[in-house]
Amino acid sequence: MGDSVNMPLTYYHNNLESLINLLKISEKLQIKNFIFSSSCSVYGNVDKLPVTEDTPFSKAESPYAHTKQIGEDILINYVKSNPSFKAVLLRYFNPVGAHNSGLNGELSKDKPNNLVPFITQSAVGILPPLTVFGNDYDTRDGSCIRDYIHVSDIADAHVKAMNYLINDNQKTNTSIFNLGTGNGVTVFEAIESFEKVSEQKLNYKVGERRAGDVIKIYANNNFAKQELGWDPKNGLDEMMLSAWKWQLNLSKEKK
Repeated sequence: MGDSVNMPLTYYHNNLESLINLLKISEKLQIKNFIFSSSCSVYGNVDKLPVTEDTPFSKAESPYAHTKQIGEDILINYVKSNPSFKAVLLRYFNPVGAHNSGLNGELSKDKPNNLVPFITQSAVGILPPLTVFGNDYDTRDGSCIRDYIHVSDIADAHVKAMNYLINDNQKTNTSIFNLGTGNGVTVFEAIESFEKVSEQKLNYKVGERRAGDVIKIYANNNFAKQELGWDPKNGLDEMMLSAWKWQLNLSKEKK
């Protein structure tokens, strides 16, 4: 989110041009089923939690969030003009973790912007001490609240969404699903979970609030459970442990 505040044109170009190009290719190749990776950031700061798929959007807090709002509109309007085309929009909450074996995960050369990889890389000394951006929010411990969801549960939702499309189970040509656990977790609670599963103390400091951050967001996932038969299996400790295993395996490979 923070990167998009500093580089808005990059995010608008990448997220919107890519989507338009993919829709053009789908039309050319007569592809009829489409899954779009959206985001819980489309909701912005809301008054009522948890959010459902019908929760109205608030003002986007970052260019990234705005691209996802626009992307959803592009798809909805495209489907209206192409009745044979079907789309599922998956609103990810905060995907984290790696395969539970610790042998497969995200590998990026860029500095992470998300909390969990920053925690694990900070813990092994790749990055400086973690900064918690703000401890004066209107939350139970002053830090932002997010709904963390394991990447394996996200992957499972994709399989179920594709089968949903292929089997023509949709009631309308555009379906939207929240992919979250339904549990709001503060930054400090996430750190505590990591410290528990890793059995080590994390070095971190508290800094100023960061531009583009929503205060708190978590999902009502009942619609995904009902329509897709999807139910997330991994809790916060499992997410943190899998991320830590992945980081330790990466560190071993570099030695």
